Amino acid sequence: MLWCDAPDHPSYNRPVSAPFQASHEKLARDDRLYDVCVVMDWNMRTRKRGCGSAIFFHIARPDYAPTEGCVAISSRDMQRLLPHLGPNTRLQVL
Repeated sequence: MLWCDAPDHPSYNRPVSAPFQASHEKLARDDRLYDVCVVMDWNMRTRKRGCGSAIFFHIARPDYAPTEGCVAISSRDMQRLLPHLGPNTRLQVL
């Protein structure tokens, strides 16, 4: 699984399958940051090129190093939150 982050590609800010030549984010990672990964509804419905792609809610690095625009929390906190998330859950970032 991949996520296209190439603003000039028709699949911009959409999931894509490998092999994929344009710029993309790899969702299966060795660092396990995307073991739980919720796609945020940022720039999804009416995509605007260059206005943000691959904005996820995922596991934070152990040192809480900054993400590249995502929202990240500890694995422990994610596990506590998951039972409360469902198809109609609305996450709001303030």
